[in-house]
Amino acid sequence: MSPFKAFPPVGSEAPAFSMRDAAGNEHSTLAARGKWLVIYFYPKDDTPGCTIEACEFRDAESALQQAGALVWGVSPDDQSSKAAFRDKFSLNFPILSDLDHQVAEAYGVWGEKQMMGKSFMSTHRVTFLINPEGRVAKVWESVTPTGHAAEVLAEIISQRG
Repeated sequence: MSPFKAFPPVGSEAPAFSMRDAAGNEHSTLAARGKWLVIYFYPKDDTPGCTIEACEFRDAESALQQAGALVWGVSPDDQSSKAAFRDKFSLNFPILSDLDHQVAEAYGVWGEKQMMGKSFMSTHRVTFLINPEGRVAKVWESVTPTGHAAEVLAEIISQRG
C-alpha cells in the first residue's frame, strides 16, 4: 500500500499555492505561469539526502534558468531553519516553508514514514515538473538525491522540444 494520497496526475492543473521563502518573499504558482516550475518536496533542512539534493539544484540553477525553469524546494521546516540552510550551502533558489504541510497534502506527498521501527508523518521526497501553462508535466516519486537535478533538467529540455 502506498504511503501517499494520489498525486495530481500528469496533464492536470497543478494545485495553486503561495508561500514565503526564508527572506519573507512570496512565491506563487500563479505568478510563475509562463515558465517551467520545478517543485521538489523534501523532508528536512540540513540532513544528508536533502543537502545533496539542494546542492545539486544549486549547481544546476544557471542551466535550469537557461532552460526557462524556476526551482522551488519545499519542506515543513520554519523560515529560520530555511535561512540557516540557505546560508550554510549558498542556495540560489527559493526554499519554502510549508509549516502546516497543507501544500504537501495538496500534492499528495505528506504521508506515513517508518524509521527504526517507528511510524511518523512527514513530507516524502517527490518532485513535480509544472509546465508553463500550470499543468503537471512529470512526477518523480521516491527521488534519489544524487543526479536528480540533472535528470530534471534533461526532462525539461526533452519536453521543450
